[in-house]
Amino acid sequence: MIKRLFNYFTTTEKLIWICSCTAITVFFIIFDRNSFLSLFASLLGATSLIFCAKGNPAGLVIMIVFSVLYGIISYSFCYYGEMITYVFMTLPMSAYSLICWLRNPYGNNKSEVRVSNIGKTDFIILPLTAILITTAFYFILEYFNTANLMLSTLSVTTSYAAVYLTARRSPLYALAYAANDIVLIGLWALASTEDISYISVTVCFAAFLINDIYGYISWNRMKRKQAQ
Repeated sequence: MIKRLFNYFTTTEKLIWICSCTAITVFFIIFDRNSFLSLFASLLGATSLIFCAKGNPAGLVIMIVFSVLYGIISYSFCYYGEMITYVFMTLPMSAYSLICWLRNPYGNNKSEVRVSNIGKTDFIILPLTAILITTAFYFILEYFNTANLMLSTLSVTTSYAAVYLTARRSPLYALAYAANDIVLIGLWALASTEDISYISVTVCFAAFLINDIYGYISWNRMKRKQAQ
């Protein structure tokens, strides 16, 4: 089982995963050493992304678990926007995306989803729904006195775009997640100015950014292969 899983990933994918997990663990040891839940969630998130980069539904299963853990971590720093976004939006939409992926395998290969193109209606629906959701969340987050309100609101926008495109099985989902990673790096960098232990979370999303960039490259490769 372990050998087959090891052979499933390319050398590049294994290096990305190993380097991501190593960086996350090293910075946790240096700056935190207490919040093992954050460490576990970060390692789980990195694992999820490398599976998603291959279009494997297992990545979304892990993402659902990560969403719950990340919601707990966000709540601890009063990042209510992150908590609400991941628990009440990313989690259920990841579950919906999982159903979409399972229903659309590439041929008989259930471990690889069929890549799809977004249609003209998506270019209308996505911006309109993103504006509505962002506006609603802004007032909700303002009511709860959310820390760093503007960045937290922007995180809602990028998170929604990412999960929408994930459900649509578009390679663009990875770019939306990369944009979200950049926002989260900013959020947790600000948090680390008050509590240095959050540097480890900042590094976590820096690792996620690299994974998501690779995910976009991988999905475009999959798209060309499937087209043949």
